Amino acid sequence: MSVSLNLARSAMGLAMLAALPALAQSHDHHAAPAASVMDHSKMDHSTMDHSGMDHSQMGHAQHDAAALPREPIPAVTAADRAAAFPAIDHAAMQHAPSINSLLLVDRLEQWDGRHGTGQAWEASGWIGGDINRVWLRSEGERSGGRTDAADLEVLYGRSISPWWDVLAGVKQDFRPADSRTWAALGIQGLAPYKFETSATLYAGSGGQVMATAEVEYEVLLSNRLILQPMVEATLAARDEPAQRIGRGLNKVEAGVRLRYEFSRRFAPYIGISHERLFGDTADRADADHVRDTRWVAGVRMWF
Repeated sequence: MSVSLNLARSAMGLAMLAALPALAQSHDHHAAPAASVMDHSKMDHSTMDHSGMDHSQMGHAQHDAAALPREPIPAVTAADRAAAFPAIDHAAMQHAPSINSLLLVDRLEQWDGRHGTGQAWEASGWIGGDINRVWLRSEGERSGGRTDAADLEVLYGRSISPWWDVLAGVKQDFRPADSRTWAALGIQGLAPYKFETSATLYAGSGGQVMATAEVEYEVLLSNRLILQPMVEATLAARDEPAQRIGRGLNKVEAGVRLRYEFSRRFAPYIGISHERLFGDTADRADADHVRDTRWVAGVRMWF
């Protein structure tokens, strides 16, 4: 029996020896997850020694090297300043001339109306400086091969604001039947919303006083195609039966012209114009001439 007991003990010992590696592997397998999960909240970072850590190996050195320029910017020298700000030779500078001039032919046209065909013109020009100028204005009309009306104005103009001039001078009418000289006083300029406006008062011989007012506006359909409506009115202070002029509002002309600017200096146009007489002026005129609608074609240019 003792022999049998010894054999049993030896078999149990051998079985335990054989099972030891498996038990060790199983223990490591179950303990690994516990070791991999660390509670950093309980770590005392204040006791960690960072002095031995090499931060230059943590990617900062490469970033700082890329941010710095390859070549340092040189310091600004006196030669650099002299090249950037050269000395100004005032004697060699070109100044704008103090005297300038302009001639604008606003209308040079052929018209075709109910009572025939004819020609008409309207032009203005000036010479002088920014404040004081001498103005020339002229307009007229021809039909049937003769001049129905023509005038010339010589005016002194003074700028009273960036947009307005006051004018004073004389006007001379040239007509086949008679001629008259007028003293003129007026104003012209650019009203708000870019309305070109002019109003002139004329005092002539015989105590007659007349006034004209004109308003124009330019509608830019494109950079070169421009629509220009206009209205002009004439008034008289007294009756002149011999001249077929009535007191009050005696004539209104309204029209619209469409021009194409091949250049700013040259622009052909087409349009339509309507003229109507009022009051005693209409009563003294021929019945067929109280109203007239005309088709016009012409050119606008300036020098």
